[in-house]
Amino acid sequence: MKWVIRGVLALAVLLVAAFLVLRVPDTDPGVMQARWGGAPSQFVEIGDRVTVHLRDEGPESEESDAPAIILLHGSNADLHTWEPWVQGLKDTHRVIRFDQVGHGLTGPDPDDDYSRANYASDVIEVADALGLDTFILGGNSMGGKHALSVAHLFPERVAGLILVDASGAPQAQVEELMDPAELEKDDGGNIGFAIARMPGVNWIAQHITPRSLIQQSLEQSVSNKAIITPVMVDRYWQMLRYPGNRAATMERFSTRFEPLGVKDIEAITAPALILWGEEDRLIPVEAGQWLDQALPNSALVVYPDIGHLPQEEAVQATLRDVKSWLEGFDTGSS
Repeated sequence: MKWVIRGVLALAVLLVAAFLVLRVPDTDPGVMQARWGGAPSQFVEIGDRVTVHLRDEGPESEESDAPAIILLHGSNADLHTWEPWVQGLKDTHRVIRFDQVGHGLTGPDPDDDYSRANYASDVIEVADALGLDTFILGGNSMGGKHALSVAHLFPERVAGLILVDASGAPQAQVEELMDPAELEKDDGGNIGFAIARMPGVNWIAQHITPRSLIQQSLEQSVSNKAIITPVMVDRYWQMLRYPGNRAATMERFSTRFEPLGVKDIEAITAPALILWGEEDRLIPVEAGQWLDQALPNSALVVYPDIGHLPQEEAVQATLRDVKSWLEGFDTGSS
């Protein structure tokens, strides 16, 4: 028996040693803000002890009467995902993007509230802090779900929607549009999201987060692999390790998925532009088709050979379609 005890103790020592060797520490906030939070970044208090990292760019920004666009990134991304669009839109529009709680340099929510309602409330608080009464609201993936939620809860504030491979559509309705063979196919999905949903394993991932895992997750999300540069992988890896963000990620993935109801989406009257990568492995193109059917005032554009991040994978094509759609109406900025 004593040999068994000694063996168990030896194994425990080895596991602890391996954990300490493989553990990847949090990034330093000061270093991170210096690298990723320089001009034109701002850090703005929005209430509930939350200070968001945002960028507000365009013709004279706050003094301009140019139409305002707020852009919301997807899960485990950050405001930098919109950089190509900002460069293409800021001459004519006031473009605002921010790191949502649990992401980027904003860091975790002080109350660990990662509900859809809280994310929607944060959008309104950011708009209020910047003096915006109405605005166009865009979102990719998780950010698209939050954009839909804001349009549902605060319809008087949202002049238009830009949904880019957005989540939030009811799964049952989307699956009705899918080929049964596609539903049965298991292509492995996205390793990063899969780990975040696995109890026990996700706790380990809060401490052991290899850069190679982030690169693999990004490569599984897109079809245009050319956009996956070392700088992009470093940014995702470092932002995930910003203090509190890994725990926030696991908290978000452990909560029940909160799609909007069918009637909630059908009641959204704001004009909507829906952009989708045809080869999206995370959120199928049928979700975009369903949203286009459900929203009463929408247009759908699908991009062949593009995955989950059209705003980065197909910059010129998406910007062309966004600019064309924006010409259709004028929201004003206040």
